Amino acid sequence: MKKHLFSTLILGLTALLTLSVARADPNDIVVPGIIGVPGFTKPILVSLSGFSGETLDVLNFDLYVQGFKVTTPALAQYQITGSNAGNVIGTVTDTVAKQSVLSRSYSGASLRRQAHSFANDIVLTINHVPGIGLTKIAFKKEVGPGHGEIYVADFDGHNQQEVTHDGTIVASPAWVPGHLALYYTTYHPDPEIIYNSLSSGQRTVVARYSGLNTAPALSPDGTTLAMVLSRSGSPNIWVANANGSNPRKLTNTTEDSSPCWSPDGQWICFATKIHERRLLAKVPAGGGEVQTLSTSGHPNPTEPAWSPDGKWIAFTQQTGYGFDLCVMPADGSKPPQLLVAGEHPSWSPNSRTLIFTKRTGYTYALSVLDVMTKQVKDIRRNSGDDSQPDWAR
Repeated sequence: MKKHLFSTLILGLTALLTLSVARADPNDIVVPGIIGVPGFTKPILVSLSGFSGETLDVLNFDLYVQGFKVTTPALAQYQITGSNAGNVIGTVTDTVAKQSVLSRSYSGASLRRQAHSFANDIVLTINHVPGIGLTKIAFKKEVGPGHGEIYVADFDGHNQQEVTHDGTIVASPAWVPGHLALYYTTYHPDPEIIYNSLSSGQRTVVARYSGLNTAPALSPDGTTLAMVLSRSGSPNIWVANANGSNPRKLTNTTEDSSPCWSPDGQWICFATKIHERRLLAKVPAGGGEVQTLSTSGHPNPTEPAWSPDGKWIAFTQQTGYGFDLCVMPADGSKPPQLLVAGEHPSWSPNSRTLIFTKRTGYTYALSVLDVMTKQVKDIRRNSGDDSQPDWAR
């Protein structure tokens, strides 16, 4: 099982690159490569013909959550044609330039994987960045009262695999960048942070102090672990070596939570309470003065997520009993934009798509959102409630 898990997961890890997206007037042809505005960018129109079954489903899903919209060939800027009889064959024609821009056939894998690969090549050809079709996510699945486990899956929810067997409360899965390994919190019965290698099955306790031990987040270079500990009283942001040694306290604020790293590893963004107000802040990873971030008009912010390209910070706002996703420039140059209802955002490796938790009544499920167009799709869901997703990078 471990060998199968390793071979399945390793295929889904992709390189980290910056994404350029398109913006256009509603009646204009979309030109890839121009930075868009979250929630206000027009999708790129494409058509699909010749595909069927699972292949068609994969292409529809992958393209929709990366800023494309399927329409008729007469209206499409790009016509995507091909077949999936035995293997996937596909061609992309630019109707403006009146020429083929991509022609490729795929083999040596399942039709589903071939379709993801074709979608990736379409995204790379048109937007000049890697697609997300072969990426992986980790998340918490609630399988019974007080009983959750950590699962991993393809980003669209297929091929789900249980990777813990704790039989207790679990929380906050966080990938080790570029590796088949996770940190997460488990309760035995008190919270402790665990390092879990998915390839070897090795499990190591990295934080087991009195009080709270949660919200692990490893630095982009893999050397430093940020986390929330309450060993000195109030929950605060701490950092330690990746194995948990040499813990150092970074903050003295109140009710700190949800640390995340800037992609250059210089800053840790987190949620906190100052003068009885919930807000976002950041602190130098090596220690220093805490700086607050403005989320004007968006109360009670929490759960920040810094995009891999460094340009955006997504977060959750709470209003009454509801939760919404928002996004703002990381440099604070513009106010936040409201996206959709949801919580627990995590960025895709190409900094365009978010995966998040969506509540429907008392049910928790995962959805993916194209930030620029607000196009949303629910991922595949098996039994149990799914939440707290983290996207592998």
